[in-house]
Amino acid sequence: MAAQSLARGGENLKINGDRLWDSIHEIAKIGPGIAGGSNRQTVTDEDAEGRALFKQWCDEAGCVMGVDQMGTMFMTRAGTDPDALPVYVGSHLDTQPTGGRYDGVLGVLAGLEIVRTLNDLNIKTKHPIVVTNWTNEEGTRFAPAMMASGVFAGIFTQEWAYDKKDAKGLSFGDELKRIGWMGKEEVGARKMHAFFELHIEQGPILEAEGKDIGVVTHGQGLRWIEVTVTGKESHTGSTPMPMRKNAGRGLAQITELVHTIAMDNAPNAVGAIGHVDVYPNSRNIIPGKVVFTVDFRSHEIDTLTGMVERLMAEAPKLCANLGVEFSAEIVGQFDPPEFDKNCVKAIRDAAERLGYSHVDIISGAGHDACWVNRVAPTAMVMCPCVDGLSHNEAEEISKEWSTAGAEVLFHAVVETAEIVG
Repeated sequence: MAAQSLARGGENLKINGDRLWDSIHEIAKIGPGIAGGSNRQTVTDEDAEGRALFKQWCDEAGCVMGVDQMGTMFMTRAGTDPDALPVYVGSHLDTQPTGGRYDGVLGVLAGLEIVRTLNDLNIKTKHPIVVTNWTNEEGTRFAPAMMASGVFAGIFTQEWAYDKKDAKGLSFGDELKRIGWMGKEEVGARKMHAFFELHIEQGPILEAEGKDIGVVTHGQGLRWIEVTVTGKESHTGSTPMPMRKNAGRGLAQITELVHTIAMDNAPNAVGAIGHVDVYPNSRNIIPGKVVFTVDFRSHEIDTLTGMVERLMAEAPKLCANLGVEFSAEIVGQFDPPEFDKNCVKAIRDAAERLGYSHVDIISGAGHDACWVNRVAPTAMVMCPCVDGLSHNEAEEISKEWSTAGAEVLFHAVVETAEIVG
């Protein structure tokens, strides 16, 4: 039988938005936060429990599970052609310590909803469809973010990832094994026909513009620069002002410099200082050392490179004028991904076919799709979130937004997997 397209009459194929919504809130009962969100950090007992529920649902939908050595779950609905590469779809189930209910979870369960809907309609596809739960996307317990997809794409080594420690000194590899989700499958051995990821926007653009769907054409590149400013600890009351070597002043002036650099490159770039450690962090001691992280992002590689170069040129001069020392190193980076044009077109065409308003956008956050894009044709679809708020228990979307995003995802995935009938 020949593969068929969704292009004619396909707009009548709809997912079950109520079922998807109920599933999202059912899994949120595992690892509940303290203010209505979720605390299901990677390779914790709560993560293991969430994985088990997801597996149960996938088993009930007739999927066959594979798990790789990084713990990533691959739930396969068979296709009719045993030689056809699978179409992958998914995101992550791990959360921030005070995370919302939708970040990552929407993309995984929307993938499951695709399988459930195909089963309901008795539709077969030429290519298998694989619903994926990537391990440790958030990177909150074990840095960096997007760890398992990074190993899959060859960005990180598995041994390096296994050795990563959390704040208690526990290693990622040991904890993955402890919770029972260290699979045997070689990481990165799977080949993909395409990969699609649905995610909440984590920004305000779609809601502000009244758009149902964000068609993600690019992701932002990122540079994390760890800066150390070294001065001299001394008493805040008895040290004369001209004799002070205050590392805190270096932090203050570099903070303003980072803001200026980002503003000078707006709207195509952003920048800020997030993590800060002050030593000795005592109320009556002038800081002798400050260690902090600069976060620069842009979807233009030349812009991103230029921002880093300007910081490295100007910050040492600021510090020298203050009598303190400056040093820095890049501790995290990835170049801006451009998503596959055919996959992007599949998403855009699906939104138009279904009558959803849409706009091309750039992802301001990193996602597993950014690494998978290195090894397979990849694209992302986004739905709005209220006030662009994410990584917060108050994160909120509507059932209508989740349904619209999942329906566009369904059409893009199934069109790529090719209906057989």
